[in-house]
Amino acid sequence: MQQFLLIFIVALVFSVVGTPLARRLALANGVVDTPSSRKVHKEPTPLLGGAAIYIAFVLALALFGGRQEIRQLVGILLGATLISVVGMVDDVRGLPPALKLAAQVVAACILPLSGLSVKLFPVEALNVALTIFWTVGITNALNLLDNMDGLSGGIAAIAAAHFLLLAAMNTPPQILVGALSAALLGACVGFVRYNFNPASIFMGDTGSLFIGFVLAALGIKLRFLGNTYVITWMVPVVVLLLPIFDTSLVFVSRLRRGLNPLTTPGKDHISHRLVALGFTRREAVLICWLVASTVGMVATFLTEAGFAEAYTVAGVLLIGFVYGIWWFETHSPTGR
Repeated sequence: MQQFLLIFIVALVFSVVGTPLARRLALANGVVDTPSSRKVHKEPTPLLGGAAIYIAFVLALALFGGRQEIRQLVGILLGATLISVVGMVDDVRGLPPALKLAAQVVAACILPLSGLSVKLFPVEALNVALTIFWTVGITNALNLLDNMDGLSGGIAAIAAAHFLLLAAMNTPPQILVGALSAALLGACVGFVRYNFNPASIFMGDTGSLFIGFVLAALGIKLRFLGNTYVITWMVPVVVLLLPIFDTSLVFVSRLRRGLNPLTTPGKDHISHRLVALGFTRREAVLICWLVASTVGMVATFLTEAGFAEAYTVAGVLLIGFVYGIWWFETHSPTGR
């Protein structure tokens, strides 16, 4: 639709123009990510790229997003703004993990209060609990995935592109999902222009928490009137399967080593393991992009699949998911 294309272009332009400005602001105020043994970059790199993503996203929606489903739109924007502000404070001053998690739960609670929640169970309390769990989980998954140049921004752009496609394929098109997806896609693509290896700016928690929250909300909001929830609940899970896999891999690996999976840093993500296996950093990121694109296409197939087809695909993905964790744990070293 023309509206989606216009939102994408506006967000892209604002992001391309705004990211260098955010870089200058970060350098002027000393908001930089310094190298350490657990990080792959060698030079201090400015943060606040996430601020450019946020501003581009909001401005594109404000100018051309329309006012459909205003209550849920406001709820998503409020939650996303809260989580982005918390991320910015963490980038500038640092915050305890417990406080960041509490803020994520508060932001997630805004969604059901605005009328946006999972609709899987007959008991509404279970739907609200799953909504909060999903939102906090995906928010953290994108945050954890932000460990190599271009990785989190690229994966977010790919996921947003698939959500946009799925929204446009519906009859009638899902305007709110499509508008939010187009804005996020444009903002992330513009940012990745500066963040791909070698990165001149990082998104920081300002960006990674923000895009994780928005993607989680899009996954909840997406509807498929031509199919049943027994099948379509899988679609957002599959679209976001790579960050879910990465987070699961990290949790399993750290628990096996007797480490706290939430607070222990390390080079044990899928990107780090691919580099340890001999790929360059660029190649590792591109492989992750390719996997994310592939599972996105599988998710698109699921929207039209019957029960037997859908659960056959789900079974294959689950086997591959478990096997992948086992393989990486036994074949690729983890950094300290």
